[in-house]
Amino acid sequence: MKLDTDIMKPIYMQIAEWLETEILAGNIGGDEKMYSQYQLAEIFNINPATAAKGLSILVEEGILYKKRGLGMFVSPGAREGIMRKRRDGTLKQLIFDLVLEAQRLGIPENELMDMIRMIKNGLKGEMKS
Repeated sequence: MKLDTDIMKPIYMQIAEWLETEILAGNIGGDEKMYSQYQLAEIFNINPATAAKGLSILVEEGILYKKRGLGMFVSPGAREGIMRKRRDGTLKQLIFDLVLEAQRLGIPENELMDMIRMIKNGLKGEMKS
C-alpha cells in the first residue's frame, strides 16, 4: 500500500486504517503479533513516531493490545469490532452523502438503487476474476 500525502487525512490515520484492513482481510488474526512501529516505519518510509501514533489509535479502540516486552497483538474480537465500526460509522456516512447528492441531482430512489445494483454486480464479476 502507498500512503496518500495529497489528502487531508493524516498519515497515522492512514496507517491505522491500513492495519484494520489487513485484519479484515484475515492477513493478521486474533491474538497474532502486529507489526511494530519500526517495521511500519520501514514499510511506509515514515517516522517511527508516526507509525506509533497509528498503532496507539488501535490500542485505544481495543483493536490491539500490548504484551509487555513482546509488542502489540490483535485483540480476539478485533475483526468484528472493525466491521461494526466501519458499518456504523464510515458506511452510514458514505450512504448519507450518496443519498444527499442523489437528491441534489434529482435522481429518483429507484434509479439510485439500480445504480447501486449495477455497481454491486460489477464488483461480483471482478471478485471472480
